[in-house]
Amino acid sequence: MLGLSRKAGKLKCGEFSVEESVKSGKACLVVIAGDASGNTKKRFHDMCEYYEVPIIEYSTRTELANAIGKELTASAAVCDEGFAASIIKLFKQLENNSED
Repeated sequence: MLGLSRKAGKLKCGEFSVEESVKSGKACLVVIAGDASGNTKKRFHDMCEYYEVPIIEYSTRTELANAIGKELTASAAVCDEGFAASIIKLFKQLENNSED
């Protein structure tokens, strides 16, 4: 779904673009790599809480980059409500399956 949202032009990658998307109200979801630095994760969690944007942590920077077709990235912003809802739903399913 992340790759599809990128191909549709509804995904912003990289810290600066993600921050700009959140602050401008365009971001519907922020995805951050689980192995991003503590400072990066805290900054995005705080920003998303303030701007009321859902945020999820996904695997590693390498896997996040592979999912969106980039070389390496620690953060991405989904700027479409439909894609964001689908990604959140899939993420919750993954969490539920890992608990079983």
